[in-house]
Amino acid sequence: MIELREIRDSDLPVFWEHFSDPVAQHVAAVTRPYHYDRALFDAHFARILADPEVLPRTVLADGEVVGQAAVFGPPDERGVTYWIARPHWGRGIATAALTELIGLDPTRPLFAHAAADNTGSIRVLQKCGFVLTGRDTIFAESRAAEIDEVSLTLT
Repeated sequence: MIELREIRDSDLPVFWEHFSDPVAQHVAAVTRPYHYDRALFDAHFARILADPEVLPRTVLADGEVVGQAAVFGPPDERGVTYWIARPHWGRGIATAALTELIGLDPTRPLFAHAAADNTGSIRVLQKCGFVLTGRDTIFAESRAAEIDEVSLTLT
């Protein structure tokens, strides 16, 4: 059973393990400095949890913390993000979690971005009603290279 709940302080060490997985970083491609530095990670989540514009949630699968998801940003640029731990990929968890998350925030449109070769994430977003709306080239820190990125929108 997949469920979302408010993030607890005890979730943060688990999230750190997820975010610092080099294989997951490579698949996600677009990482931030807080994926590599625990102090920056802690500061990042402190900002997220204090920001009323962000709707952050812990993703649970059968009671186990398996990831996090959030809606963030001002109404005209509102986006979604999620990170599911690699051992839990391919089980429908991201789709179920994102479906529940977007049901909690009625703002539309919602925006998302994914590495163009991250077919799993693109498939999750499309199952949740997002449609491809653009393509760009960006620098992917985890790959130390320029990559193709797709933009998706939920209206």
